[in-house]
Amino acid sequence: MKHRRPRPRRRAVARAVGSASVLAVALGVGMTPAMAAGKTSATPTATGFSPDEPDPDTNWAPENDEAPLTKQSVRPEAAASSRTAASALQLKMPAPTGPNSVGMVGLHLVDSSRTDPYVGGKREVMVSLWYPATATSGHYQAPWMPSISGAHYLTTHGMSPQQVTLPKTAGHVLAPVKTSLGKLPVLLYSTGLHSDRAQGTALAQDLASRGYLVVTVDHTHDANEVQFPGNRLELNRMPPGTHSSDTLKIRAADIKFVINQLGKISTGGNPDAGHATLPAGLKQSVDMSRIGMFGWSLGGGAVPTAMQLDKRIGAGANLDGQFFGTAPSKDLDRPFMLFSSGTHNRNNDASWRTMWSHLKGYRVDIKLKGAAHLSFCDQEWMVPQEAGLLGLSKSQIEQQYGTIDPARAVQVQRVYLAAFFDQTLRRKHSTLLDGPSSKYPEISFVR
Repeated sequence: MKHRRPRPRRRAVARAVGSASVLAVALGVGMTPAMAAGKTSATPTATGFSPDEPDPDTNWAPENDEAPLTKQSVRPEAAASSRTAASALQLKMPAPTGPNSVGMVGLHLVDSSRTDPYVGGKREVMVSLWYPATATSGHYQAPWMPSISGAHYLTTHGMSPQQVTLPKTAGHVLAPVKTSLGKLPVLLYSTGLHSDRAQGTALAQDLASRGYLVVTVDHTHDANEVQFPGNRLELNRMPPGTHSSDTLKIRAADIKFVINQLGKISTGGNPDAGHATLPAGLKQSVDMSRIGMFGWSLGGGAVPTAMQLDKRIGAGANLDGQFFGTAPSKDLDRPFMLFSSGTHNRNNDASWRTMWSHLKGYRVDIKLKGAAHLSFCDQEWMVPQEAGLLGLSKSQIEQQYGTIDPARAVQVQRVYLAAFFDQTLRRKHSTLLDGPSSKYPEISFVR
C-alpha cells in the first residue's frame, strides 16, 4: 500500500510530548516505513479523489488504522516508572448490554487451497467465535489478547506488560452455546489495516450477548501480531507498496474461507487445524442462511469486496472505512449500512459517493457526531485509561478519538449496529433506522 507523509498538525502535536513516533504509537496512528519515507498516495480526479487512493487530508485513510510494527520506546517518564506487574494499570472494557452471557472459542484455520500471499505456504488465519452462552461457571474469561501477542501489542504502543494489564473480556472460553435460542445469525468482523481482531471485541461481545454468533478474523501477515497455537507469533509481513485493493481481495478470500469453515461446523465437522474442542451446542447453532459482515476502516472497506465474492453474506456495515478497487462501482443489491465519524461521509469521500450510488438494496447512511476515525475500534475506550501513563492530554486524545465520551461512543455504535442487523437478518424492524432519535441525538442521517 502506498503511504503519505504525516501532516504538520500531527507533527506539532507530537512535539508537545517529545517525539512524533512515540505519540503515533500511543494514539495508534499508523506511521509505517513508507510514510516515513514520504511516499504519497492521493490521485486527483474530476470528482476529488479516486476510490482506489486515499485522500491526503483525511484521518480515515487506512494508513491511520494502527501503530508501526517496530519496537518503540516508551516515554522516559514511563520507562522510569516503578510499576510492577502486581501494580500495573488494569484496563477495563465495556460490559455487554444484551440479555445473554457470552461464550468464546478461538480457532486455528488452515486453507490448503490457497498460498499465503505474503510469505508463501498454506494460508492460515486465527478467528474468535463469540456467542450467547449458558452455564458459564467454571469457564474462564478470555483475555483481550493472548499473552505473547498482547505483550507485542503493548510494546509497539509504547508500554509494557509490567506497566499495563490488558483486560479480560466477557467471553467465557468453551462455555456451552445457549441452544434454546435456536440457530444463531452469523456476523463476521474485519479490522483495520495492520490491526488485530481484538480491536472489535467491545462490539463483538455485545452482539453475541444479543443472540448473534460473531466471528472476529485476524488477517495474518497484514495484522500487526497474531498468536497461533504453540506460542507461535506471526507479525506483519506485508510488502511495502502493497495496494489497498489487493489487500481487500486477500481479506475477502479469508472471509469466504472462514464462512466455509462455519459450514463444516454446522454439519458436525471440526475445522480447527489441531481439532481443538468446540463448545457444546455449537454445531446446531450456526445459521448459514443468515450471514452478515461488518468492519472498521480498511475492514469496512473489505465488506463490499467480500459480499461480491460471496453471495452468502446477506448484509454489510462499514464503520468509517474508505472503499478501494472496483467494489464501489459495482451494483450491490443486499442491505448495506454506512456508519461514519463526525467529519467523514459522502461529502468528502468520493469512494462513499460512488458506493452509495451502486447500493440497490436497503441502504442507510448515518454519522456519529463528535466521533473520529479511531472511535470505532477498542482503542476508543483503552487510550483514555492509558493517558496518564503515556502523558497524553485531553486535547491530544480528542484529536484522534473525537470529543464524544468513550462509553457513549461504544454504546451508540452497539445500538445502531444491532438495529441494522436485527432488521436485515432477523426481520425485526427498528424505528431507530427510520430517522433521528431523541434518545441518540449524536446520530444524524445523511440523505
